[in-house]
This record gives sequence, structure tokens and C-alpha cells, in this order.
Amino acid sequence: MEIKKSAFVLSAPLVSMCPKDNKAEYAFIGRSNVGKSSLINMLCQHKGLAKTSSTPGKTLLINHFLINDAWYLVDLPGYGFARRSKSVQKQLQQMISGYILQRKQLVNLFVLIDIRHEQQKIDREFINWLGESGVPFAIVFTKADKLGPVKARQNAEQWMKQLEDVWEELPPYFITSAEKKTGREDLLAYIDDVNQRLEAE
Repeated sequence: MEIKKSAFVLSAPLVSMCPKDNKAEYAFIGRSNVGKSSLINMLCQHKGLAKTSSTPGKTLLINHFLINDAWYLVDLPGYGFARRSKSVQKQLQQMISGYILQRKQLVNLFVLIDIRHEQQKIDREFINWLGESGVPFAIVFTKADKLGPVKARQNAEQWMKQLEDVWEELPPYFITSAEKKTGREDLLAYIDDVNQRLEAE
């Protein structure tokens, strides 16, 4: 699949204010500073589509981008809240879980993980919660360019292996680099495959 057209549609503070049509939605989420905006811009080949910032945790709303007039890419706030008050943290948590659990148009959630780090408790808890809630998701390892290809693959495999303590079936995963456009074709092929399956139903 090639992305020929990508356009910002709206930012919503509540799931009830998201677009009213029934197009499939693919949402992206991760801890602060995981490189989410850079990855979205790389996927869409649109440098200023998602706002990147030197201050982590800038996404505070549910941002919808329409892709090829056919499906939505959704940029969600991070779950490792960067320097925010307790009340803002709680509000964001409710907004994120409200979208993930209630949004019928959500067909896949991409959970972004910095490939350089060992498994963090916050990521693991979030992924376990998705599994318990029956949310379809895939893991996207980011910043692979910061390691060599062999080390990046080893880190990703080790991270996934740790899930085997409670997971019978592991979710799909991708190794990416926004800098080098690594993993772009694999991710888009996965989205295309899901879209085709939905159309066939």
C-alpha cells in the first residue's frame, strides 16, 4: 500500500467527539518520548503531519488523520505522562481508555516501544491490560537506527520472549526507524491486509 493522501481532520477531547463515519481506525500510542510523531510522519511521508516536539508528551487530544480517503490514522496521547498534574493525568487516562474500549471503529492499536530499553513495567502493564480487554494490537519497536540491525533484532526478540510468561499467543511486532524508514513497508502492508480482510467480511 502507498499513502498518496494524508490530511488532519480533527482533535477530540472525548471519544464521543471523534468522527461520526465508520471508516477503520488504526491508533498509535506509546510512552512519552518514544518517537510517535516521527513514526507517523515517516509512515505518511508528510514531515509536519503529526507535531513533533523536543518536550515529550505534547499530544493531549485524540488526533484523527484521514489516509487515502479510506481509513483513519489516530494519534493518541502517551501513557507515561510527562510532567503533568495528577488531575491532567487522570483526565488523559480516562480519555485514552475511553477511546480504546469504546471506539467501535478501532481495528488495531499500535503500541510503540523504544527498542533500546529493557521491558518497562508501565509498558508491560499496558499491554497486559489490552490483552485482558480483548483489544487487537501490535507492538512497534522504534528507534532501531540507534542500534545495529542485529542488536535491534535481539532486543526485540528478547522483549517479546518475556511476554511468554503469561501470553499463550504473542501479538505481531515490527522493528522500525523513523530516521531510516525501516519497517515502513511492513507496517503499511499489515494495515492493508487488515483493511482487505474487513472489506471481505
